[in-house]
Amino acid sequence: MADGNSGGGNSFLAFIVGGLLVVVAVVGFMMYSGGGFSPAPKKSIDITVSTPNLPKPGS
Repeated sequence: MADGNSGGGNSFLAFIVGGLLVVVAVVGFMMYSGGGFSPAPKKSIDITVSTPNLPKPGS
């Protein structure tokens, strides 16, 4: 009944699954770190809004 298979198909499948795990880990690291290995420069945004002086109601 046993044909002498040494399980070569299972080791190939494990190699493919391990490679996919490495690829997913690298892609996850790249996405989490902002797309690169160096930190992104900090940006500062300063917004000034000028509104007109309207008369108070009833004055």
